[in-house]
Amino acid sequence: QVQLVESGGGLMQAGGSLRLSCAASRSIFGINVMGWYRQAPGKQRDLVASITNGGRINYADSVKGRFTISRDNAENTVYLQMDNLKPEDTSVYYCNARNMSLGTWLDYWGKGTLVTVSS
Repeated sequence: QVQLVESGGGLMQAGGSLRLSCAASRSIFGINVMGWYRQAPGKQRDLVASITNGGRINYADSVKGRFTISRDNAENTVYLQMDNLKPEDTSVYYCNARNMSLGTWLDYWGKGTLVTVSS
């Protein structure tokens, strides 16, 4: 089990930057995939970015070139640097840890942090 706590959300004008942090309750060194998802009101939760323990990174097309995900295994923290923010980035952002255990993928979620981008 791992508990995840997000921070860094807030209100920002379009074109600005925010950095989200996800602090884990234990070492993330062995966790297969750490990721950020977002969910706008009335919409499904979508992947924003993910990073494997091997360093493989994946981004949603809508954030490529603007967002950067990174993981600090020593600090048990995952970051999402968000630059050139757009109003459509407004969402609740959730941290996710996905790990394979006994042949089954297990997902752990934080409670989310709200990002609001004004035009």
